[in-house]
Amino acid sequence: MAKKEEVLDPDTLALIQWCTEVEGFLVAGGATLAQAQEHIEDEVEWFTDQFYDGLTPEQAAKEALA
Repeated sequence: MAKKEEVLDPDTLALIQWCTEVEGFLVAGGATLAQAQEHIEDEVEWFTDQFYDGLTPEQAAKEALA
């Protein structure tokens, strides 16, 4: 039996893309890729709020690194 592929809604896809961009700015700010990914996972609610509040990925990364 084939596994049914999960379809994500456009908002979720946009959030994932945004977090991927934040990740890059966190790495540019001195974090390793693993550290950036772990931080986003640990603080997913905070990052989600920043996304819906309209922060750019760069702004969110700067806030996270502050």
